[in-house]
Amino acid sequence: MGITERIAAAVADRTGVEKRHAVAVIELLDEGATVPFISRYRKERTGAMDEVKVREVETALRQFRELEARREFVTDAIEKTGGMNDTLRRRLLEAETMTEIEDLYAPFKPKKRTRATIAREKGLEPLAKKMMSGYLPQASDEDVEGAMDIIAEWASESQRLRNITRNVFHRSGSMVCKVAKGKEEEISDSSLAQYSDFSQSVRRMASHQYLALRRAEREGLIKVKYSLGDDSDRLDASLCSAFVPRSASGECRDRIEEAVTDASKRLLRPSVENEVSAELKEKADKTAIDIFAANLRQLLLASPLKGKRVLAIDPGYRTGCKVVALDAQGNLLDDGVIYPTAPKNDYEGSRRILERMISRHRLEVVSLGNGTASRETEKFIKSSGLIDPSKVFVVSEDGASVYSASEIARKEFPDKDVTVRGAVSIGRRLIDPLAELVKIDPKSIGVGQYQHDVDQGALKSALDFTVMSCVNSVGVDVNTASERLLSYVSGIGPALAANIVKYRAENGDFTSRKELKKVPRLGDKAFELCAGFLRVPGGREPLDNTGIHPESYGIVDKMAKSLKVNVADLPGNNDLLDRIDVKALAAAGVGGLETMTDIVVELRKPGRDPRTDDNSEAFVPEIDDFSELTIGKVIPGVVNNITAFGAFVDLGIKENGLIHISKLGRRVNAVTDILSLGQRVEVKVIDIDSRRKRISLELIR
Repeated sequence: MGITERIAAAVADRTGVEKRHAVAVIELLDEGATVPFISRYRKERTGAMDEVKVREVETALRQFRELEARREFVTDAIEKTGGMNDTLRRRLLEAETMTEIEDLYAPFKPKKRTRATIAREKGLEPLAKKMMSGYLPQASDEDVEGAMDIIAEWASESQRLRNITRNVFHRSGSMVCKVAKGKEEEISDSSLAQYSDFSQSVRRMASHQYLALRRAEREGLIKVKYSLGDDSDRLDASLCSAFVPRSASGECRDRIEEAVTDASKRLLRPSVENEVSAELKEKADKTAIDIFAANLRQLLLASPLKGKRVLAIDPGYRTGCKVVALDAQGNLLDDGVIYPTAPKNDYEGSRRILERMISRHRLEVVSLGNGTASRETEKFIKSSGLIDPSKVFVVSEDGASVYSASEIARKEFPDKDVTVRGAVSIGRRLIDPLAELVKIDPKSIGVGQYQHDVDQGALKSALDFTVMSCVNSVGVDVNTASERLLSYVSGIGPALAANIVKYRAENGDFTSRKELKKVPRLGDKAFELCAGFLRVPGGREPLDNTGIHPESYGIVDKMAKSLKVNVADLPGNNDLLDRIDVKALAAAGVGGLETMTDIVVELRKPGRDPRTDDNSEAFVPEIDDFSELTIGKVIPGVVNNITAFGAFVDLGIKENGLIHISKLGRRVNAVTDILSLGQRVEVKVIDIDSRRKRISLELIR
């Protein structure tokens, strides 16, 4: 099997797709196509594979190529040692995992100076070989012990013994932790208190538990070790049985068994413990990253509140509340400061400033940050009589300070300080969450679980893909999009995004998608990848404001001719669109069935925003303070973060409550099976920890 065939077969097998479709996706990826482009505009080639499946193929392809590169390196390295033979070459070729390849490489890998290498330097390897043949010649105790060190190393490099040890750890291993000396008080007051005396089997270790253990250990609060329980001695017996030659007996057998037991405790177990830790970490990282990405997707695709002029407020105490007025497009109209909270409590002065700002700029809704002094400010606004209380929205301000100090914010508002920029960001999150949140490092948005503890490269890759996916699924107005938003469009990236913005500033708004080709360095390939995701509202070509790719405009023209109408008559005209027979047109060779089906969907709602606007009413909490909580009380809330172990709920007070996954009302595999970010819920208080201000909840509906 050639390398292309080998890769295609492996990727198809790992992802469960047909090999011909795997080949198509691999070819497209190798040509530079993006996942959004492939899943949206190459359905005929891929068997209508959706974005998730295309991403799986991309991931499997990368992993397999990494495996092949390591296989090639190890093969070359072993050949250079002179240790290669036909059996080893075949086993390397058949190895399907990195672990298998590394096990085969272990005996040949360059070693540090060990007890075994010292023994070899003394010329004791022949003695070790004689012992392994079942014969113990006359030798000093020192020489025999040196030979045993060599045998121990051989045992540790045995693939069979490593697999036996792995199996026992996976079957019977557990992680046990104890509080570090002198850290009893510190851990009791921390969020990691439950891990002060914790034990869990490797098989049952949850992702959040493992990440919490690592964090607690890293902070010096606990000591963690592996335990095999009653299987510890049985493991050593199994290793001896598998390794000691049958011909060995008496003292020779005893010495070899002693060497194997030494290998087990000194070499095999620590090595396998590291492997198990790496496996648990990889599994925990994947779970945490998947949850983070899912939460981020929900945030980015939250409904925009379009067509409303916004009063945005970044609340505070001593320094006051920064207020800004924004038009419906998010442009800054005015800014100021009010002091309706302690220590000034200037209600009248604050009211006058807001009344003037609301009247002058015809402001319709309020976007209020959920940080310090948020609840007090919310009470003031709702009781002021200046605006309908149902039009006061509390939004997350996580990451607003990161944005306000960023180069992006400085470019947008060079003459404004960070407080104004932060308030603008809070307001724009209500107008268009996607357009605003893409300006912020996703890790700063605050919807993850242990995001600073997971593999940062994998996290960045997943979050960048999520942002790109969301941006391209919605589509981007090329004439209003920020440089940052444009950079996530398929085929563009930061450099081309900057060129597009510069061209727009120098030449005015784009009037067609074709005009994009005039942007410096935006060549045919980049145009192919980005054009379908960019919108030109009000341009010369009506199809430029749809998700129909320019390469398919000819198909639309043939559709129009089949109805004896003009292309301009089709967008939004369901009576005409109902008459299009895509199956007949596909049979006639006009275009692919999947492509034409998508075209008709786009023509039905030209310029459509796939996000639905359900922000008609703001959440109105029933309690104002932690002290109002009582066990058994049923109250409304809004889900504001989802983790592997449960969901955090905004109850209208400073402290969030937690619905543990076991309190969702029915058995579920994941919290996301029932809940989503922003979802309104009704919960019952089942426990209150007044000292640590923790609230445990049960989902009612």
